[in-house]
Amino acid sequence: MRSSGVIVRHMQQNFYMQKNIQLTHSDHQAGNNKFPLIIIANDLNSPLNVGSLFRLCDALGIKKLYLCGDTPALPSAKINKTSRSTEKYVDYEYQPGAEAIVSKLKSTGSLVVSLEITSSSIAISSEEFNAALKNKQPVCLILGSENSGVSKSLLSLSDITVHIPMYGSNSSMNVISAASIACFEITRQM
Repeated sequence: MRSSGVIVRHMQQNFYMQKNIQLTHSDHQAGNNKFPLIIIANDLNSPLNVGSLFRLCDALGIKKLYLCGDTPALPSAKINKTSRSTEKYVDYEYQPGAEAIVSKLKSTGSLVVSLEITSSSIAISSEEFNAALKNKQPVCLILGSENSGVSKSLLSLSDITVHIPMYGSNSSMNVISAASIACFEITRQM
């Protein structure tokens, strides 16, 4: 025998699901909200990852993207294919050396955060990282090579190093998957 509460919840769910219609790209209303978050992509090797990074920056309203070191830059058919034209909407530039950009951002008050697993990195979901973000200062997020991670020179310039806790057998994930989690967590708190 069903209770009336279960029946009502089931009826409500059916009512809401009837209005659950998939939207198209033309239904989307673009915003112009930009978060004070800057990404430095240093020595990313894959143009497909760079294209995905453009999509991430556009989707989450990230203020600026720096492509540095050996990171592929535009023009690139592979970047364009993966970015799905978002490179047109993201403020970006290529700079050969990331250290100078990080030093400049740090001197103007940005919190410099490296996304890397190290002996002193803290979980991105930790209270310590949440407290660091509560200062409401701009954030510079450093991403490193898919193979070797964030360089020692950039780690040494960082104010804090964060990692994403891993619960499976692998110790890390794709740089864009990790960047997506990190950027969402940071912008959520801004």
